Amino acid sequence: MSTTSVDIDVDAIAPAAESKQNSNKIEAHRAGAEIFAGDSILCKNKCIELLEGLELPLGLLPLENLSEVGYNRSTDFVWLKQKKKTEHTFQKIGRLVSYGEEVTSFVENRRMKKITGVKSKELLIWITLSDMYVEDPMSGNITFKTPLGLSRNYPVSAFQLASADVDAYNAQKQPVEAVVPSGEGN
Repeated sequence: MSTTSVDIDVDAIAPAAESKQNSNKIEAHRAGAEIFAGDSILCKNKCIELLEGLELPLGLLPLENLSEVGYNRSTDFVWLKQKKKTEHTFQKIGRLVSYGEEVTSFVENRRMKKITGVKSKELLIWITLSDMYVEDPMSGNITFKTPLGLSRNYPVSAFQLASADVDAYNAQKQPVEAVVPSGEGN
C-alpha cells in the first residue's frame, strides 16, 4: 500500500475562508446600512468619522485604499473593504499590524468587538485581534484582546492621526461656502 503526502499551506487557505465569512457577514448586515463606496478619500474620511463617533483614536485604522465603508446602526455592525491587504507599523509602540481586504466589527462607544481581518505581529507570529477598547478614557490606554482572552494595553497617543491627516479630515468637515461671481450678488 502506497501513501501520498500532500503539503497544505494553511496560511494560504485561512485568508480565503476568512474573507468568505466576512463577505457573508457583510451581506447579512447590508440591508439598512449606510454605505459609502468608490472614492477612497471619502471612504477614509467616513472611517475616521466612525472612529471619532465611537470615541476611539482616529489613527486606529490607517487604511489608505478603502473602496467601501458600511455601518448598520441597527445591528452596530461595521465593515471596511480595501483594494488589497495592507500592513502598517505604529512607530510609537513598534508594532506591525496587518489589515485584511475586509475588516469587520461590531461596535459600541469606545469599543470594537468580534473584529475580523486585523492581526498584530508578535515576535515571529501573527496574532489575530478580536477586540479593541478604551475602558477608561482618563487612563490614556487602549486595550487589544485576542480570541484566547490575552490582552495588552498601549497608550492611546500611539494611535493618533498624523497632523496632515487631521488637517485634511477637518477641511472636509467644514461647510463649503458658495462662491458668487463679482457683480452678480448686488
